[in-house]
Amino acid sequence: MLASLGLTLLTVWALAAAQNKQTFTGTITDDMCPRADHSQMRMGPTDAECAAACIDEHGASYILFDGESAYNLSDQRAAAKFVAQKVRVTGTLDSKTHTIHVESISAAK
Repeated sequence: MLASLGLTLLTVWALAAAQNKQTFTGTITDDMCPRADHSQMRMGPTDAECAAACIDEHGASYILFDGESAYNLSDQRAAAKFVAQKVRVTGTLDSKTHTIHVESISAAK
C-alpha cells in the first residue's frame, strides 16, 4: 500500500514537472550586457569575445536574452558553448528567480 502511494506521488510529480517544461529562443549573452548589445563594453572585437571576457574577467554569468527578457541559466557550461549565438533552451522556468533550469541547449535554426 505504501509503495503504491509513493509510486502515485512520483507519477504526479513527474507529470507536473513535464507540464512545466518550456522552450525559449534567444541569444546567449552575459548579464553585464543583458540585451546582447556589447557596443558599450566592447571587451573584444566580437560579441562572443566580449561576453567571454565579461565572464572570465568580471565574474558575469551567461544568460538568455529573448528580445524582451533576460533569463538566468542553471547550466553555465552548456551556455558557454553557444555564446553570442541564437539558441533554443528547453527547461523549466522559476519565475521567482527568473532562472531557466536547463534541460538542453541547441542552436536555433
